[in-house]
Amino acid sequence: QVQLVESGGGLVQAGGSLRLSCAASGMIFSINDIGWYRQAPGKQREMVAVISSLQTTNYADPVKGRFTISRDNAKNTVYLQMNSLKPEDTAVYYCKVIRSNYWGQGTQVTVSS
Repeated sequence: QVQLVESGGGLVQAGGSLRLSCAASGMIFSINDIGWYRQAPGKQREMVAVISSLQTTNYADPVKGRFTISRDNAKNTVYLQMNSLKPEDTAVYYCKVIRSNYWGQGTQVTVSS
């Protein structure tokens, strides 16, 4: 079955960086669009970034210029490089196969001020 496993979260000071990874299995990874989403306490889950099978990318306005999504089809992995982190980026970050109901378990990112 399809599995998505996120890693790379943690505690970082404002202005710092983290790189999240999402390792996929049980699917033909290269033909699927993959997205990163996040959910902060008391808020709805929101899209952060999406990368298509053709490597085109799309970002939510709050993260444009700070976050970069990429993929390595040989490793069945999608990455989210997060720079210049802000306290408002604190959330659980999830990866998802677009146009499906396949989600990872999430990884916590906490940015201290």
